Amino acid sequence: MSSPLIPLLATAFENRRELFARLHAEQTNAYRLFHGSAENNPGLTVDRYNDLLLIQSFHQSLSSEERQVISDFYAKEIPGLTAVYNDRSHGNSRICNPLLPQELGEAQKQRKFSEIGVRYLVQARHGGQDPWLFLDMRAGRRRIMQEVAGKTLLNLFAYTCGIGVAAAKAGAAYVVNVDFAESSINVGKENARLNNLPIRLRYVQSDAFAAMRQLSGIGQPKMVRRKHMPVFPKLEKHSFDVVFLDPPRYAKSPFGVVDIVNDYAALMKLALLCTTEGGTLICCNNAAQISRDVWADQLQRCAVKAGRQIREIEWITPEADFPSLDGQPPLKIALLRV
Repeated sequence: MSSPLIPLLATAFENRRELFARLHAEQTNAYRLFHGSAENNPGLTVDRYNDLLLIQSFHQSLSSEERQVISDFYAKEIPGLTAVYNDRSHGNSRICNPLLPQELGEAQKQRKFSEIGVRYLVQARHGGQDPWLFLDMRAGRRRIMQEVAGKTLLNLFAYTCGIGVAAAKAGAAYVVNVDFAESSINVGKENARLNNLPIRLRYVQSDAFAAMRQLSGIGQPKMVRRKHMPVFPKLEKHSFDVVFLDPPRYAKSPFGVVDIVNDYAALMKLALLCTTEGGTLICCNNAAQISRDVWADQLQRCAVKAGRQIREIEWITPEADFPSLDGQPPLKIALLRV
C-alpha cells in the first residue's frame, strides 16, 4: 500500500520545479522541499542543503516507515542526497535522537552549500537546535545584497552571520555582526572564510542591548534592578547606513527580556538610534500570532516615540518554497526608510 505522504511530497515538488530552476541558475542549492504547515502535513519540514536532506518533525515523531518513504521519494527525484532525521516534537532535543554510529557521523558532518553565489556551512546536528542558516530568510539575504553596496551594516542577533557575509559579498563597506553566542559567531567566521570577501567582517560577542546602547551613545548603566551588570565589550558610538534586526522569539537579557510579541519596541528604539538619519532599518518578526498589520502599527508608533519618521515601508516576503495558506507567513520582514 502506498503511503499518503507520497502525493503530498510529489505535489510540493512539482509546484517548485520552476523555482528550483531559477535557484540553480543563480548558484543556490539549498531550499525547502516540503513545508508541511501549508502543504497538508503540519509539523513536517524537508530541506535540502546541497547533498544533505534534512527531515524534521515538530508536532509528532515520524515512524521509521514514514522516514523511509520520504528518503526514497527524494532519492528518486534528487539522487545523491544523504538523509538525516531530527525529531523536534514533544520537547525532544534533536541532538539527543538516537542514531547508529554511521548515521551520527553523517549527521555531524560539516557540509558546504551555496545561496545566491555565497557559500555557507551546515551541520545537521550540532550543539544547538536550529539549522545554521534559516532558509526562509533567503529573501532577506537577497534583499540585503541589493541594498548594501558601499554602505555600512550593523547585523544584530547575527546568529551565524549569514546576513553579514552576504552583505560583504555584495560590496558592503563595513559590517559588524553582534551575537551573544560564541559558537554561532565561530560558525559565522567559518562562513566568511569560505568566501572571497573584499572586506574583513567585525564580530562582537555581546548582549544586543549592550551593543546597541553603546553604539547609539546612550552608554551602559552600572546596575539594573539592583544587580551589577556584566562586563561587555566596549564599543564606540557609531551609526550605520543599514541596520538588520532579527531577534529570537524570546530570550533573557541582563537588561530584561527580548520579547518580539509583547515588547518589540524595546529593541526597535535602540536599533533606530543606531541607524543613520535617512538610512535603512530592516526589522524581522517570526511570531506567527502577530499579524503583519498589527506589527506594522507597532513599528510606526515606536518610530514616532523615538522621534524618527518612517518615510517608506517595503515588505520582504519569503520565497515560493515557503508557501502560506493565508498570505500571512510567520516570518515578517519590513524594510524601513528612516
